[in-house]
Amino acid sequence: MLTTEEKQAIIKEHARHEGDTGSPEVQIAVLTTRIAALTEHLKSNKKDHHSRRGLLKMVGQRRGLLNYLQKKDIERYRAIIAKLNIRK
Repeated sequence: MLTTEEKQAIIKEHARHEGDTGSPEVQIAVLTTRIAALTEHLKSNKKDHHSRRGLLKMVGQRRGLLNYLQKKDIERYRAIIAKLNIRK
């Protein structure tokens, strides 16, 4: 689970301006961190299908944000892909 301090650090690192919490970059970064944590959880809890569904929903949400960013501003898309090491 993501603590408040960790989430604030992620937001501060990826924010485009002061107080930015809703930009696609911030949302993608937070989702990526949550996806990584849930992936580790599922490695040791193989039968946790409820969490697996949540993981798939998060991956789909991140994919949608990435598609939006790719259409809107390709340079920002490439930057966030490289920064977070997300494979396309």
